[in-house]
Amino acid sequence: MKKLFTILTTVILFVVICSVDTRANMPDDRELVNEDEISLLDLLRQWEKQYDVLFTYDRRIVAPVKVEKPEGASDDISESLDLALSGTHLRFTILEDRYIVLYKNDAEGMESLKKMIEHLSHIIEEREHAVERRQATTVQPLMIRMFDRIARTKRLALEVSGTVRDQDGTPLIGVTIRVKGTNKGTSTDFDGRFSLDDVDGNATLVFTYVGMLAQEVNIKNRNVINVTMQADATQLEEVVVTALGIERNKKSLGYSIAEVSGEDMTTVTQENPVNALAGRVAGLTLNQTSGVGSSVSVVIRGITSLTTDNQPLFVIDGVPVQNGLNNVRGMGSRNTVDYGNAISDLNPEDIQELNVLKGPSAAALYGSRAANGVILITTKKGGKGQKMKVDFRSSNVFEEPYNLLDLHYQYANGARGNQLDPNAAYWLGPKLDVGNKYPQWNSPLDENGNRIPTELKSYPDNMKNFLRTGFTTSNNISIRGGGDNSTYRLSYGNMTHHGMVPGSDLFRNSLSSVFSHDFNAKIKISANINYVRSNSNNRPSSGSRGSAIESVYDHSYVDIRDLKQYWIPGREEIEQRRVSDDGNNPYFLAHAKKNSFDRNRLYGNLRLDYDILPGLRAFARMSLNRSDENRETKIPWSYTRMPQGGYYLWEIAREEINSDFLLTYEKKFTGFDFNISGGGNYRKETYDDLYNGVAGRGRGLVIPGLYRISNIPRDILQTVNFNTLKKVYSLYGTASLGIKNQLYVDVTGRNDWSSTLPSFNRSFFYPSVSVSWLANETFQLPSKISLLKFRAGWAEVGNDTDPYQLEPVIGVNSLSGYPSISTSISGRLLNPQLKPEIATSMEYGTDINLFHNRVRFEATYYDMVNRNQILDVGTPASSGYDSKLINAGKLENKGWEIALGFTPIKNNNWTWDLNTNFTRNRTTIVELADGIDRIQLWSENGGGSYGRVGEELGALFSRGYAHVEDPNSPYYKWPILDDVGGWQRKDDPEDWVKVGNFNPDFIFGGQTRLSYKKFTLSASVDWRMGGDFLSFTYRYAESDWKSQRQMDNLIPGGHYSPEELVALLKSDPDKYIIPSNGDFPRVGGYDKESGGFFTEFGGEGWDGAFIPGVKIGEDGEYVEILGGGPETFKVPIGLIFPWRFNQQVTFDASFVKLREISLGYDLPTFKGLNRLRLSVFSRNLMLWTAADIGIDPERAFAGSSSFEGDTKTMFRQGLEWQNVIPFTASFGFNLSASF
Repeated sequence: MKKLFTILTTVILFVVICSVDTRANMPDDRELVNEDEISLLDLLRQWEKQYDVLFTYDRRIVAPVKVEKPEGASDDISESLDLALSGTHLRFTILEDRYIVLYKNDAEGMESLKKMIEHLSHIIEEREHAVERRQATTVQPLMIRMFDRIARTKRLALEVSGTVRDQDGTPLIGVTIRVKGTNKGTSTDFDGRFSLDDVDGNATLVFTYVGMLAQEVNIKNRNVINVTMQADATQLEEVVVTALGIERNKKSLGYSIAEVSGEDMTTVTQENPVNALAGRVAGLTLNQTSGVGSSVSVVIRGITSLTTDNQPLFVIDGVPVQNGLNNVRGMGSRNTVDYGNAISDLNPEDIQELNVLKGPSAAALYGSRAANGVILITTKKGGKGQKMKVDFRSSNVFEEPYNLLDLHYQYANGARGNQLDPNAAYWLGPKLDVGNKYPQWNSPLDENGNRIPTELKSYPDNMKNFLRTGFTTSNNISIRGGGDNSTYRLSYGNMTHHGMVPGSDLFRNSLSSVFSHDFNAKIKISANINYVRSNSNNRPSSGSRGSAIESVYDHSYVDIRDLKQYWIPGREEIEQRRVSDDGNNPYFLAHAKKNSFDRNRLYGNLRLDYDILPGLRAFARMSLNRSDENRETKIPWSYTRMPQGGYYLWEIAREEINSDFLLTYEKKFTGFDFNISGGGNYRKETYDDLYNGVAGRGRGLVIPGLYRISNIPRDILQTVNFNTLKKVYSLYGTASLGIKNQLYVDVTGRNDWSSTLPSFNRSFFYPSVSVSWLANETFQLPSKISLLKFRAGWAEVGNDTDPYQLEPVIGVNSLSGYPSISTSISGRLLNPQLKPEIATSMEYGTDINLFHNRVRFEATYYDMVNRNQILDVGTPASSGYDSKLINAGKLENKGWEIALGFTPIKNNNWTWDLNTNFTRNRTTIVELADGIDRIQLWSENGGGSYGRVGEELGALFSRGYAHVEDPNSPYYKWPILDDVGGWQRKDDPEDWVKVGNFNPDFIFGGQTRLSYKKFTLSASVDWRMGGDFLSFTYRYAESDWKSQRQMDNLIPGGHYSPEELVALLKSDPDKYIIPSNGDFPRVGGYDKESGGFFTEFGGEGWDGAFIPGVKIGEDGEYVEILGGGPETFKVPIGLIFPWRFNQQVTFDASFVKLREISLGYDLPTFKGLNRLRLSVFSRNLMLWTAADIGIDPERAFAGSSSFEGDTKTMFRQGLEWQNVIPFTASFGFNLSASF
């Protein structure tokens, strides 16, 4: 590591020295004209009035020249001209202190100057004679006008009009027409017509249009100019970055690839650059587990593997980065924290462009890492011959919560969570806001030290009062440039985030350096070094009873602001100040319980390019990606789940080193383009962690507030060390053939040798073939068809497995038993015969561009079969193992991707782009192992996600309930109740009920950008239709009787007579009796007014309720339980909740988000400032959800701190569980400048 760092540092210093350009401060005529410039003709007209002088010149020479705007006025015309004409090819001479001649500084110009001086001399002589004959006061203006007419080129002003058409004669709308050398211009109307007034008869008109060749037409004193524009074939030569960083013309590719520019990713500031992809790329699904800094899941073309997280490989300038979902950890009881995944460390301001290689055909050259697609990120670089430029960008974002959970504020907490009434029901306590008085936690004391009863009130604004305005500020500065043979770019970025949850924060500091140097025409060296530090003093935790957000919801009858002082005075660090012993103070959870981390990441590469012979080139590269992370959790004394607190340290080191090379040969024959490449890669991955902390939760820190490992009793100190090593050797090749610019064929092959597989199964070959046919090049099609392309691809890629899955490994740790140590082996029977998963894919597609690329259409259908799934299946207890690893199973993944784009308007002032995309994907389990027909993805409290053979993956299940199954019975589907009137659960998974599927029916994304002169308005919309999710936030809210929905769904049985109630319930059993998604019917109320029954079974007396259904009678008959007789068992309403079922908390996951909206304006610039732009924006300004419960369905992607189900993944897709923060709308502004 140190040796590598020394080498890279040496290279950087060398390239920096080589990058110094002695001409860096000299004027450069090659720079593009910008807003600091003005037409020389316009400037001369201004100066004629300002200095009372007259200019003469050859208009053809002067008209195209632009010069820098003068900063101030000089008293001397000579000084002004010297400054304006410096750096141009023009010179000047002054005659008679008033007549100024401009000429070109060459032989032709000197000849022209001689003629102009002779002509001017003759005019001056004539004027002098005329003055002698007449009085100057009457003659002088006439002489000046005469001089004006003669000295200048004679100008004929015309009105010019005409029509612009394409090759087929179709009028073109929005063609830009500009008078060359001036700012005068216009555009064609809907009939292709244009008109220009006051145009010089000798002027030249320039016609430009997207997808067409620019055309210049000299007016030659004509009034009517009709133009036919020709298609620009180069517009189709769009270059994209493909696998291994190889640049290709997009039209030649036989597979789908999507590009997103760096500008699109930073128009609206995103703390994590991946978030900017949402809704922009067809086939891509994005989920974020929680708020800023949390992990982001990116899935391309759906689930393809049962036992991986299905994340694509990210490659940043050739450096592979694995963006896994194993970053959620729980240290301490009910304290789950998301520390963010790898790609969140990337600075968005460093990204030049991003290319998504969607399928195996596109990504096959990455072999065993390509099954889930690849995202290539190219960062910004300097340019050769470029003077040093400075770019600066500052962004400030404010976050505000809205649309909170719909909870009721009618009742205080019951016996759990308050100390108001010992006779209260467990969940529902006394009524609020009706004058009830009780001794409360902070009531004043009487002379005997007893609490004085005070009125119970509700505080519905507690959440708003607890949360603060979130704030994120980001600043980035970079310098870039280069000499004749060198380029450089240096960048520093800083991001500071203070979350809405008090006490939470996140910081990121990044340094980026990119250098290159050409030693000669053949050899080039380049280096890309990046350092990122991400850290936080406190990350908010999720999970039941440990979340500050949930704790706020637990205090409906307490003004949350009274709890800001979270320590009991005099007992700081010992005892928190709280309402009841069964709960935590939310400010205590937010401030005193801390989850900090500090992650340092170093990544980059060193590359040598060598052009061996014409057409033959090679490169060799070494890359490094290393992160060192320290996590620290401090749990103070008096935490509900750990009364003596706890302390935890976790040190994690990850490193990946890649060495690769590639040899490429290109050759063009008559009608043929040929390219062949071959190379290899060596990859070494290491992982090492060391964990120290409290074991269990009964005991903890010896001394409160002292967070040291030495403060943990040795007999409860747990120490675990884990490390892995993995190596992969690879050889690969690719060949491309283009035939007459019509047909392109690509063939690739890669062979991997993985150390995680047995020697006889270690070698696997991954081939691919793709074809692209440009029908518009083969046939003579109307010019309206800019591109008609058909493509197809076939590929095989794979997934290997983690290290140490072949033979047992002995684990050694010090879990609870100092001074002894314990050893163990996994309860999983490992498999020395493992093979990699193999995914075979076919894809077909078409690309159609119309009207010179003003209309763009792309469609792709894909079908992928993934076999040899590496499954962990159960084994009999007699085997001595819990499970075993096998290769079995087959998945089939199918889907459609459609993208449609328009440019309805594009002219001199207006540009409007509109892009949409559509995605539909389905994954089916074709087969599993022998004797197994289902696989568990995850499970939680009587529910989960299971996959069954022949069914779509992603199904959500709930524990079943006993019900009448005879379709001929009048009680069909009615619940069969137990002896105490409760639902009877079915624990056998075979009897579980499918309640939904977490996959959406389709995803639709849309972006629009409208520009008018210096204004730009852009927006992005994301629509997911269908799918379902389980909300355990609601599950707890309803089990605790806090949900307003639950209150609203109660059937007020006490308002009816027994006969009326029976009739009502039987009138619509589907509504009033049979459980369904959304509700398990209950009859009664929480008091007499709300329809409750009288009961002596605890409670308030009139808070009785019952469950409608049937019981099994003594003779096996069904007995109705509808409240009409003594057989109905009534209990306090707070005791009736279907805790063991999940149907009632299954919700529709459909949503529509206005993800981004931005308005930008280019401010006026001045000398030295090339660009100054101000923009305001909002994220998630609008969110519509079908569920309408105050929870974002996109957050239904709960991370897990342990392996889940049979798949052993560490996330639970389709589950939302206290990882929710309220809907958040972000508002901000950006200021960017370039010098």
